[in-house]
Order: sequence, then C-alpha cells, then structure tokens
Amino acid sequence: MRTNRIRTTALAATALVAALSLTACGGNEGTKSAGPAPAAASTDSGTTESTTPETAESPAPQSEAPAGSASTPAQGKHAGGNGNSAAQSAKGTAAQDPGPVRTACTAANTKVTVTKVSRPINHLLLTLKNTGSGFCNAYYAPRLGFDGAQSVFRILEDSKPQAVTTLAPGEEAYAGIALTGEPGQGKVYKSKNLSVHFAKRDNSTYDTPVNLKLPSETRWDDNGFVTYWLSDRADALMY
Repeated sequence: MRTNRIRTTALAATALVAALSLTACGGNEGTKSAGPAPAAASTDSGTTESTTPETAESPAPQSEAPAGSASTPAQGKHAGGNGNSAAQSAKGTAAQDPGPVRTACTAANTKVTVTKVSRPINHLLLTLKNTGSGFCNAYYAPRLGFDGAQSVFRILEDSKPQAVTTLAPGEEAYAGIALTGEPGQGKVYKSKNLSVHFAKRDNSTYDTPVNLKLPSETRWDDNGFVTYWLSDRADALMY
C-alpha cells in the first residue's frame, strides 16, 4: 500500500511539472514582450512619479498671412519709395542751386526793356529777363549808348553787388539809369534810341547789342550813370 501511494505521488508531481512547462512554452510563442515596465521614482512624500520619457512635441505650423496683408517684398517696396522721395527732394534742391554758372546773359537768351519811372525823377529802369532754358549770369553793368554817342555811359561803381547776379529761367535783373547830374552842370542831349551791350565774364563786351526805343522826351547829360545789374528793383533805383 505504501509503495503504491509513493508512486502515485511521484506521477502526479511529474504531470504537474510537464503541464507547467507546456504552459510556459505556449505563452512565449503566442505573445510579444511589452518590454520592461517603467521604473517608478520614489519621492520624499512616499508617492511615486513616472519616469517615462516625455513625448517630443512637433513644431507648431506657421500661420499663413491673410489675404491682402503686407509681406516682406511690399515692405521693401515701401522702403524704396522713401528713397525715391529723398532722391526727388535732392533733385529739387539741385534745381534751385545750380552751382557754378558760366553762361552769360546776352541778347540771345534774354529780353531787355526800358521804362520811365516817376521816382526818382530823371530816371529810367532797365529790366533784363532770362528767356532761355538755363541759368545765366548778368555780369557787371550794361554798356549804354544814346543814339550815336561816341562814349559809353558812365557806370556807378558804388552799386556793385557782392556777387554776380544770376538769373534762373524767367527771373529778372534790373539796372537804374540816372539821366542827368545836378542841373546846369553839363550839356543836355535829347535821344530817341538806346543800345545795350552785355558784358562777358572777363568784363569785355559782346559785339551784338540790344537796340531799344527810348520814352519820348528823354534827355541826358554826361554826369548821369547806370548801375550794375541787380536782383532787386528798389536797389536799382535807390541811387
């Protein structure tokens, strides 16, 4: 009896071991390992925190510019516009300041008129207008000749300006003519015509004059004078 009991027990143990081996082999073949379980970190408070690595966040997509909004090229164009405005301003300044001018005012690029004035008495006014397309210099004073006079009318040196009178297109210069000196100091002449010669930069004169008709009853003597070309009408008549 005892021998049968031992044998039965041994058989049962052998069957149990075989069953456990079959179970283990079946589990390995039918499933995949999930990997090691995440470790837990112990905190001071006794709780645990997961040490699973954080998932990397994907970059946020760039927002598209709404229709009609300004873009970088538009800003560049705006900047260029400012540059163009500055260039136009510079160009306008250059037009007002021509720099050194070498062209003389002559009969070819000006118009000259002569008029009688009420004040001061015995005075005429020469007006020189630039009718050309560029700047010109009214050098020195006009050289005047009454009718067939042999000498040039006297020039008043006290009227010399600090700088040469320069005329832009359409601008005017003036020269005052005092016809006579003190009464009774010289012979008086009556004239109908006046020739106006222009001075060059070197103070010589051009050959071609402007011939003008004088106001009626124009009388002059050798004590009269003409001023330099001046930019202000009142300055030309103050002598």
